[in-house]
Amino acid sequence: MSNRLTLTTWNVNSVRLRVELLKMLTEAPLHDGEMNRGPDVLCLQETKAMDDVFPRDAVLALGYSHLLIKGMKGYNGVAIASRFPLTPIDAPDWCAKGDCRHLAARIDTPGQSIELHNFYVPAGGPVPDRTKNPKFAHKLDFVTAMREWFTTARKQSDRIVLCGDLNIAPGEHDVWSHSYMQKIVSHTPIEVEHLQALQSGLDWTDAVRHFVPSDQKLFSWWSYRSQDWRLSNRGLRLDHVWVTPPLKPALLNASHLIDARDWTRTSDHVPVSVTLNL
Repeated sequence: MSNRLTLTTWNVNSVRLRVELLKMLTEAPLHDGEMNRGPDVLCLQETKAMDDVFPRDAVLALGYSHLLIKGMKGYNGVAIASRFPLTPIDAPDWCAKGDCRHLAARIDTPGQSIELHNFYVPAGGPVPDRTKNPKFAHKLDFVTAMREWFTTARKQSDRIVLCGDLNIAPGEHDVWSHSYMQKIVSHTPIEVEHLQALQSGLDWTDAVRHFVPSDQKLFSWWSYRSQDWRLSNRGLRLDHVWVTPPLKPALLNASHLIDARDWTRTSDHVPVSVTLNL
């Protein structure tokens, strides 16, 4: 039995609206030159569905016999679908908001058990000033709370994967224009500083940048407002997969399914996949 595990994170922007696209995702070659095996674990964000209306049967029919969901009406919401057993893990109510932005579970694979955290970090609103914009303050406080919790409740020696829509594009080449975007929410210096502090807390490895040099442009989100998103290519890398030090040697591959941005009625985010040899 193979010990490979492929994990895909996707801000699906309404799971009920795009449930048919999940089937397309499972049939897509997630890495160049590989067979269409689909992800073993699928982490969704912005599901926008209460638990009782989540399309559970449709997801189970795709071969994911293990499913955890945490949803709310109209916005936010996260889910984890897995071919391997999932054991829920208790985690904080971040910033005491109760806003369904995080799911944690232990995945029991044939190779080893790993801990998985699926996050949907607040977008932060339009104004990058915490005194004028409570949504921006919430975003910064949320990332700070993540750093404080992981550095006190977990260790660098733990086998952990953190993934999701972190709503921050940290690197110069994670945005279409570094000079312009430094003034725009998602790439401001204070957001990048907060994300870097979170990353350094457990010495996380950015699994995608592990394979793609930091001087290469790489995006996972393109606005719906662009009439030709490929031509303008004003993208941001908001979606991430990180691993703690014990899992860094297990990294085999990583990719963005860019073509998913062209699917009919698709999300403005594309799936990001990482494969590990456990």
